[in-house]
Amino acid sequence: MFGVIDLPTYLAGLILIVLLPGPNSLYVLSVAARRGVRDGYRAAAGVWCGDAVLMTLSAAGVASLLQANAVLFGIVKYAGAGYLTWLAVGMLRAAWGMWRTRRDEDATGAPTAAAPGERPFRRALVVSLLNPKAILFFIAFFVQFVDPAYAYPALSFVVLGAFAQLASVLYLSALIFGGTRLAAAFRRRRRLSAGVTSAAGALFLGFAAKLSLAGA
Repeated sequence: MFGVIDLPTYLAGLILIVLLPGPNSLYVLSVAARRGVRDGYRAAAGVWCGDAVLMTLSAAGVASLLQANAVLFGIVKYAGAGYLTWLAVGMLRAAWGMWRTRRDEDATGAPTAAAPGERPFRRALVVSLLNPKAILFFIAFFVQFVDPAYAYPALSFVVLGAFAQLASVLYLSALIFGGTRLAAAFRRRRRLSAGVTSAAGALFLGFAAKLSLAGA
């Protein structure tokens, strides 16, 4: 179908890959838990747009350019690691503020106020785009399921990318609605909220370290 081979194997692998936690899904979950469904979907939209751009670049051969040009790969890699570190520091600072005010209960049940200057869509988009390994992943994974004899390989990439986006939509939607259910517990228990935010910040630091150590 459209130059795609072994579709069931691709879908099985895609599901496993989508379920692996990463900075994008973690950020979407964090936004949904803190600010509700609408902002959760704003963050998710940033992820989907970023992934669409990376898939397009992969199909156009940019992944091969990044693999061949160590300097370009290094620039994008360290820029991405730096941005993830900046996000992690912001989360850890927010968690510290929660620990200091953990005795103050929020009985209103309203979503947590937005952090100053936080734009979920833009942040999620930047996190997605500043990840050269994602570009490399898309081309390395997709190419295994493209028939080399097919006359329009770009169309094959489009089909594979559409399935990937559909899986992402379903998964992030589950995280968003799960996150809003967790939000009430977080608002009632400041220690729980502070602990989860601290863990998220620590994970983002881990993602940054992993990306900075990655090879082209």
